Amino acid sequence: MSFPKSFLDELKNRVRVSEVVGRRVKLTRKGREFVGLSPFNNEKTPSFTVNDDKQFYHCFSTGEHGDIIKFLEKTENLSFLEAVERLAAEAGMEMPQRDPREAAREEKRTDLYDVMSAAQDYFVESLKRGKGAEARAYLTRRGLSAETIDRFGIGFAPDDRAGLKSYMLGRDFKLPQMIEAGLLIGGEDIREPYDRFRNRVMFPIADARGRVVAFGGRALDPAAKAKYMNSPETPLFHKGRLLYNLAQARKPAYDGGMVVAVEGYMDVVALGQAGIDPVVAPLGTALTEEQIGLLWRLAPEPVLCFDGDKAGIRACSQCVERVLPLLKPGHSLRFALLPEGQDPDDLVRSGGKEAMQTVLEAAKPLSEMVWDKEVAAGTWDTPERKAQLQARIGAVIREIADPTVQTFYRDALNEKLDHLLRPHRTGGARSGAAGGGWQNQRAWPGRGGARTGTFSAKKGRFGQNKDLFLGNATPQLKQSQLVRGGDVGAAKRERLLILTLLNHPWLLDEHSEAVALADFGDRELDKIRNEIIDIAALYAPLDREGLRGHLDKRGISDIARRLESGAALKSETFAWPDAPNDEVEDAWLHLLHWHDRASDLQNELKAAERALAEELTDENLARLSALKDELARLSKL
Repeated sequence: MSFPKSFLDELKNRVRVSEVVGRRVKLTRKGREFVGLSPFNNEKTPSFTVNDDKQFYHCFSTGEHGDIIKFLEKTENLSFLEAVERLAAEAGMEMPQRDPREAAREEKRTDLYDVMSAAQDYFVESLKRGKGAEARAYLTRRGLSAETIDRFGIGFAPDDRAGLKSYMLGRDFKLPQMIEAGLLIGGEDIREPYDRFRNRVMFPIADARGRVVAFGGRALDPAAKAKYMNSPETPLFHKGRLLYNLAQARKPAYDGGMVVAVEGYMDVVALGQAGIDPVVAPLGTALTEEQIGLLWRLAPEPVLCFDGDKAGIRACSQCVERVLPLLKPGHSLRFALLPEGQDPDDLVRSGGKEAMQTVLEAAKPLSEMVWDKEVAAGTWDTPERKAQLQARIGAVIREIADPTVQTFYRDALNEKLDHLLRPHRTGGARSGAAGGGWQNQRAWPGRGGARTGTFSAKKGRFGQNKDLFLGNATPQLKQSQLVRGGDVGAAKRERLLILTLLNHPWLLDEHSEAVALADFGDRELDKIRNEIIDIAALYAPLDREGLRGHLDKRGISDIARRLESGAALKSETFAWPDAPNDEVEDAWLHLLHWHDRASDLQNELKAAERALAEELTDENLARLSALKDELARLSKL
């Protein structure tokens, strides 16, 4: 729900930031501000400030910044609506009136909450009565104590088509309400609605505020078609937007800075009984984007715990693919794989809390899981296969939307690639961290004579010293627009890079890694680049006609024809078939270096612009200005 700006302004005026923050942080006044130890980080020297006049807080140690509403969202894991409701109650303000249709929908949802609460009472009572004997025996065999059963609200649905229905009708609830809440199965072709859950151990599913919105039922009959059954989607319940045990896990997750996501209800319950409280589970589906967002509200690096079997590995892969586009600075996932054949329930029953903690402490970061996933996809023992792996890694990196995170992933994965693909490289010494990559003297026999240059094997590009780079360039190259006229623009750079490859595919013999890792903004050019790398991996060595034939078979030769017909590229003679090989290689590598550096700077510039928008400081402004100056300098080289 959105609120009028006047309402939010009045709310902030009535409740001082220092009052709310001061309940969690010991504040000391310094002039017009208050200072204290950061609630977001362990520190000995205060770096956390609160300013009532400006109505904000700022943490210098973590960069956290916001108003009174955001503070409650961050420190107590409240939603925006929940934070506003709490502050409005404290300020003695009435919440704004919603439009009549929304009010009607809310009233209907409120009625359904009552329906679900009454159903929960029925299931809990049924477990304690005579018909619940088999369910109680099952829970005892699973090692659950009475305290744990009560804590998680576990109940029982008797094997009765009308047991819950009769109970609810006796408390004046209506059949349409029970059907809408997912408790009964009804419809035009069903004469008499009947109970959805029968002969099942019942697990209540609560929303973030602890209100029961759905149920999960575990069948007691081994012959049941579905071992687990969840409530259907209802006005209260959307399985992809909620996590089991979310409400109970919020406080221990925040206090400990960690949350664990497991696969099922019993895993959550077993770990809770063992003393591991910040544990949640998805609701019968792979983790969704919304659920990943919920996890990040609980802790910056949630641990996903999966069984060590094939299904668990497959679930890991799905999570890796889902989270990459969502990554942002400071937020990621870690992965804990259990011994094959065991789930969390098995592990804590056999080895206790310590065994589970050992597994969680050994959780792998997402970057390692990305690497392991790609390396496990094949055998990389030939030049063509190595080029294919580079292309796969490059594609994974491009899935990351945040430019800063993407840059660090590129560095980390390229380092692993360098170690895997060139573990015994000779002819030069490893450079230090500041130098970046391998430094050696390279010669290209048969390509216009031997030439030397500074080459970075890690990123497949020449170093950034332009004079050294162009030291042996031909006079014709020095008259090119690339040198004479400055930067040719990202779109033209990309077209030239691909056109040169189409006419001189031998460049891939030594520079396939550079091609795989370059950033392409044009989707069509990115597509043909990936196809060229794939073709080269399968059919090397390639000549111009052979490459065109393979592109034609794959139905993308029209992109190549459009590039060749572009009049704007005619002046760059190195890109065309009759250009000397030495001129081709020099100019193409120069262009690639230029493109890579410009792409990196553009990504850094976007991050700097966002940082300045979020916080107007001299440091952020200086960083943005420096990046703009470097981009301008690059365009004049």
